Amino acid sequence: MSRPSAPPHPSSPIDQWPDARGYFGEFGGQFVPEILRPALTELETTFNRLRTDPDFEQEFRQELRTYAGRPTPLYFARNLTRYYGKARIYLKREDLLHTGAHKINNTIGQILLARAMGKQRIIAETGAGQHGVATATVAARFGMDCCIYMGAEDMERQFPNVQRMRMLGAKVRAVHSGTRTLKDATSEALRDWLTHVATTHYIIGSVVGPHPFPLIVRYFQKVIGEEVQEQLKALGHPSPSFLIACVGGGSNAMGLFYPFLSSPDVQMIGVEAGGLGVHTPHHAATLSRGRPGIFHGMKTYLLQTADGQIQLPHSISAGLDYPGVGPEHSFLKEQKRVTYTQVTDQEALQAAFRLARLEGIIPALESAHALAYLDRLLPTTHPDQIVVVNLSGRGDKDMSTYIQYLENQGGEKAP
Repeated sequence: MSRPSAPPHPSSPIDQWPDARGYFGEFGGQFVPEILRPALTELETTFNRLRTDPDFEQEFRQELRTYAGRPTPLYFARNLTRYYGKARIYLKREDLLHTGAHKINNTIGQILLARAMGKQRIIAETGAGQHGVATATVAARFGMDCCIYMGAEDMERQFPNVQRMRMLGAKVRAVHSGTRTLKDATSEALRDWLTHVATTHYIIGSVVGPHPFPLIVRYFQKVIGEEVQEQLKALGHPSPSFLIACVGGGSNAMGLFYPFLSSPDVQMIGVEAGGLGVHTPHHAATLSRGRPGIFHGMKTYLLQTADGQIQLPHSISAGLDYPGVGPEHSFLKEQKRVTYTQVTDQEALQAAFRLARLEGIIPALESAHALAYLDRLLPTTHPDQIVVVNLSGRGDKDMSTYIQYLENQGGEKAP
């Protein structure tokens, strides 16, 4: 197994990481069986070759534009801004992309890598189902076989996405082991890859896993922050004061944050799932309550029991119900470049209804966690500041949860 590199020198630009061995400071690496190392080397070699190839970049950008629907708008949330009466709030509308979330950015990029490597079978894991749908979508688009692993519990609470994947031609494999959620779906997908590594490419859906996956996913998702930079400049704003995104594995947050890492005046806030409260064991606040360990091929922050076993995560949001986090987020926490916090299930639900009632936009439960943090941040701001929230997905998939919450609160007048 790879050994961690030395901690970064204070003068080293954060955006030069990971190092050649796939470490962000002490986090990252390749903790995998030897049988997977050739596949990871092939993937890294192919990625490094193609990301400097103008034809590859042109095709990737064209697919994003004509198939996925980029650029996504930077929407001024006038009513939400008026509600708080403080900083100006903008929403990066990733929910308007084809398939309904930011996940399509990464799956387009990785399906092009798979084609270049001659792989004709695609596998993936999914929690909320958005990555599974995005993977099944690009597999259909490029004529490849596709198998999606999904925890049985997540299949029940995100059944519309299961139906979408099946309609797109993917096989959806229910995972009944462990917590029956994203953690176990990821483990099953890794086992599949071990068995079929010669013919199969594993499209990991977040900035997690062994190197080079965190680097690759970040590369394909950074279009989010790049567009925000351009859109704010077009509006006459040189840069935002605050960037806010939810963090499970962390791909939508890294996509937003990465282009701004070298801008010291931009404050970045990653919002994890506080579940029933971090004072209970029922949460998924990895960076707030976890500690470093090795999981799913990487060294990163993990939720662990006192004896080092994985602590079962909890979130009302299937996409945030994961006990780990991307190693670059762990690095950014240690560097104090990004502030990581958490909100509860209840706060996320309230934020989702607030956005729906004020702006006519129903967010994904994952995105609602980022929106909920506005309650804490906005009172500390002033009207000439800009806050950008990454609206990473739309809420169609979460309607059963929203309806249940509405009924529990007493009907149409609540909350």
